[in-house]
Amino acid sequence: MENIKILIVEDDYDTQMFYKLFLGKLYDIEFCRTDIAFYEMIYKNKFNLIIMDIAIKGQKDGLDLTRELRSMQNYKNVPIICLSAHVLQQDKENAYLAGIDIFLEKPVANELLLTTILNYTRSKAC
Repeated sequence: MENIKILIVEDDYDTQMFYKLFLGKLYDIEFCRTDIAFYEMIYKNKFNLIIMDIAIKGQKDGLDLTRELRSMQNYKNVPIICLSAHVLQQDKENAYLAGIDIFLEKPVANELLLTTILNYTRSKAC
């Protein structure tokens, strides 16, 4: 699992700290809280997987950022896991239309999140 680099787009500090404790020993993880920080991260790094929240700070939301990723050569095939508290059917449909690979609802069971990450990092050419 080493050398798997994950970008977590999440604006809640407590949630970031949970991810750091839960995933930090298994993966190389980076965080961004805003759309501006997101651009800085994706242009400086190459990530193998992205965990995207829909609601983040800034002018754009996670769906806008996902659509942009899908139009970039370096990121058009990178797995994107949407992890959001926006759980209406329309939210899910909009997320899939934007280009996510899978939608998980917050709060998500730790085992489900880890299994999902493992499945995408094993099945895709990371």
